[in-house]
Amino acid sequence: MTASSAKTGRVAGRAAAAAVLCLALGAGLGPARAADAAAGKALFDRTCTNCHSTQIGINKVGPSLFDVVGRPVASVQGYDYSPKLREMAKRWKVWDPAHLDTYLTNPRQVLHGVRMYFAVPDATDRANLISYLGTLK
Repeated sequence: MTASSAKTGRVAGRAAAAAVLCLALGAGLGPARAADAAAGKALFDRTCTNCHSTQIGINKVGPSLFDVVGRPVASVQGYDYSPKLREMAKRWKVWDPAHLDTYLTNPRQVLHGVRMYFAVPDATDRANLISYLGTLK
């Protein structure tokens, strides 16, 4: 084997390893990846609209979820967040897909003292819901 072919083999091997790593990481980059936003909207319409609005500035029992993905935690003006969620905002900073996934699994178990009682225990439902929430811009 020549030095050139050895180098080519190492580069090809690294490229293949990088591709596998990207695929593996891509699968875990967030629950909203490859999810069904339409199914998420249907779930939202069935279960979330009683307490949450998707319109900017309209709070209900819960805060507006307009532009929630990427928004700072506990930041909607005019909404009185629980002390526990305001405290969590210091650690989580923003509602990214991973934090939304954790929270929606069981809000009261994750953060004792929050007001939200509805949980989304199914991972596919959560991924679809988070995908839909990501469209609210």
